[in-house]
Amino acid sequence: MQRTVPERGCRRSSLVTGASRAQSIAGSARSGSRRRPEPRVLASTSGGSSATGALGVIRELWEFRDLLRSLVARDLAVRYRRSALGFLWSLLNPLLMMLVFTIVFEVVKPQQVRSYPLFVLAGLLPWNYLTGSLGGAVRSVTGNAHLIDKVHFPREVLPISVVLANLVNFLLSLAVFLPLALLLGAKWNAWILALPVVIGIQTMIVLGISLLLAAMNVFYRDAEQVLEVGLTAWFFLTPVFYELELLPNQVLGIDVWRLVYTLNPMATLVTDYRYVMLYQTPIIRHTLVPFVIGCVLLGVGWWTFRRVAPAFAEEV
Repeated sequence: MQRTVPERGCRRSSLVTGASRAQSIAGSARSGSRRRPEPRVLASTSGGSSATGALGVIRELWEFRDLLRSLVARDLAVRYRRSALGFLWSLLNPLLMMLVFTIVFEVVKPQQVRSYPLFVLAGLLPWNYLTGSLGGAVRSVTGNAHLIDKVHFPREVLPISVVLANLVNFLLSLAVFLPLALLLGAKWNAWILALPVVIGIQTMIVLGISLLLAAMNVFYRDAEQVLEVGLTAWFFLTPVFYELELLPNQVLGIDVWRLVYTLNPMATLVTDYRYVMLYQTPIIRHTLVPFVIGCVLLGVGWWTFRRVAPAFAEEV
């Protein structure tokens, strides 16, 4: 049977009507049901080959904002479906971890850290934002094969929706943590206004890595196992439950503290979170390094994802 391939003009018109298709895909994403396969719409699988440059990418994502919003809402709804505590689980987990670390490092082996429970919690919340985003993003494409097979839409919507859902979760956790920190003795000054900047830098890093992992997992399914091992090692290399000052400053003539802040962006960001939310202290000067790393990761991740996106439909 002869298959009709649409001309270039048809492809361009499919982008014009993308908003209506986004709404139909959004409905399918909300329902999550696997119905009988529908006829495929022949469109570019590259996720927007006609969109050139950053402005074209942003314009195309805006065109499919309904789909993005629906995927974020779906992720949040599935996470707390039939849960007695709902959103509180996202705060209960770091609270339990805080309790464990407090017992170990305040009772068994005391540390000279002001408000150690707040110290740990201020590090665990952004860390959970990182791990939740990466753990969900690595499966975002392979777990939505039924959407990829149906119709054209920007494929990067899938990992972006996971990151945004975890960002919402993180912001809700901060809304609970910040008043609690004030009640327990934390002090603020004008540097608290730098908190959105720190969150923005972390989001760039998280989004860049998420795009890379989502694309990699389509072709190499062991990316999930590698990620799990990598996150475990990264956790202990990041001063989440300890002060970096516990490490020796000089080893074989190498400035260990500066090396950690330079090579591990989360070490810098966790320190920044604590400084602005707890200690009335400016963000550290090494914050420029995570910003540059975030810009590079976001650019490389986005370029790589869009480069390999045309093969997703065949691989998933």
